[in-house]
Amino acid sequence: MSTPPRSRRIPAAFALITAATLALTACGSGDATNTAGGAAPAGKGGKIPTADVVSSVGRNEAAARLLPPDVRDRGTLAVASSVGGTPPGALYLEDGRTIVGQDIDFADAVAKVLGLKLKREPASFEAILPALGSGKYDLGTGNFGVTDERRKSIDFVTYINDGQGFAVREDSDLKKVTGFEQLCGLNVATGAGTTFEATLEDNKHVCEEAGKKPYGVKTYAEPGALWAALQQGRADAVMSTINGLRYAVRQQDGLRFLGEYHRLDVGFAFKKGTKLAPAFRAAVDRLIADGTYDRILRKWGTRGSAIEKSQISPHEIKD
Repeated sequence: MSTPPRSRRIPAAFALITAATLALTACGSGDATNTAGGAAPAGKGGKIPTADVVSSVGRNEAAARLLPPDVRDRGTLAVASSVGGTPPGALYLEDGRTIVGQDIDFADAVAKVLGLKLKREPASFEAILPALGSGKYDLGTGNFGVTDERRKSIDFVTYINDGQGFAVREDSDLKKVTGFEQLCGLNVATGAGTTFEATLEDNKHVCEEAGKKPYGVKTYAEPGALWAALQQGRADAVMSTINGLRYAVRQQDGLRFLGEYHRLDVGFAFKKGTKLAPAFRAAVDRLIADGTYDRILRKWGTRGSAIEKSQISPHEIKD
């Protein structure tokens, strides 16, 4: 484990984003193109993409007919969105009110295909899945990875394939994480209530079995605090989404993305047994077919996360 420098500069552009998300209030435009790594420089220079790729989407009758009659008649759905997580998922613009992000664009586009209006309520990541079972919301968004454990109580409709990865400071001795034994003796920062936290906790035993000092898991509810912990040396690595890590590393000096560790499908989340899933799957497939899907991915620089077709609660991807 290397010693961090006395100070590190967090660029003003990213500081603006993290300060806004920390306040739970988190601009730019343009259309990013793909790179070999699958993530284009969306948000380069601190500008958050604001290109409109959704308003032209029209209702598709075949998909809308799959909705339960009461939902079709009501015409609205209550959606809980985790906002302030690692971009490009969902974050606030400088006004503290406007929510943007890849999750937001996909949800809004699906709603337009189905002829529905969304009543969006920001909610904490860890609170959304339990609230779905109570009926408080019809669906949730928050870059939710589809795991076999979550499938026991939640239904998913997939729209991208993202996954788990790591980032470190440039002075770190870590080059790539292929197993958790490489983290022994280090402090790893991650989001509270995420699959990353569960994965880290579930694999702590590898250090003990190898006769090494266990790694520490530091969890944070806000991304600004997570990245500050890494920059200031209180954490040696960050475990988060592949797309989120690529985005964050582009925005901050002195950090490195260590590559992918484990891929996961990502989907809209619903209570178990929902009747909304077939309509949502058809809507995502419609967006893929008409080109809107690719425009959203290009906007956020995440074409490496494209899927060929949507699925309902697929089994977890096993490496």
